[in-house]
Amino acid sequence: MGFTEIFVATHSEALKRAADLESGAAAAAGVRIPGISDFEIEQLGDLAGAAVHAAGADYELAMVDVASDSLLGVPPAMVRALAELVSYESEGEGNVLDDVAERWAAEDDMPFGAAEARKYVQQLAELAESVDENSRTGLYVWSS
Repeated sequence: MGFTEIFVATHSEALKRAADLESGAAAAAGVRIPGISDFEIEQLGDLAGAAVHAAGADYELAMVDVASDSLLGVPPAMVRALAELVSYESEGEGNVLDDVAERWAAEDDMPFGAAEARKYVQQLAELAESVDENSRTGLYVWSS
């Protein structure tokens, strides 16, 4: 299995980056996770949504452009849920980011444990926080 890269960009920047990635370019600013696909990112979205009490929203990644079937857009509900993991506080539930990371690592066929999952979830939550609708940026997923 290849890798999945998650990054913040405008639509046109995302298309350019997808073309670069498809030609084997090195990673730019973003999070590269080896051994997973877009499916595992959707699992993370479901877990994040449940953790911030927003279960049932649309956490399915969507094709962005016919120019690249490897490039998918993260829906706004998932961006919000991931961003909330950084600061979400709930009574008696402890650190929700840690809980999400542990649950994500426990999913079938995950290639890493809870400690590495926590690092990735933290990075993805921070990326989601940096999405700015005013500058027309979004969160994108590219899988090889």
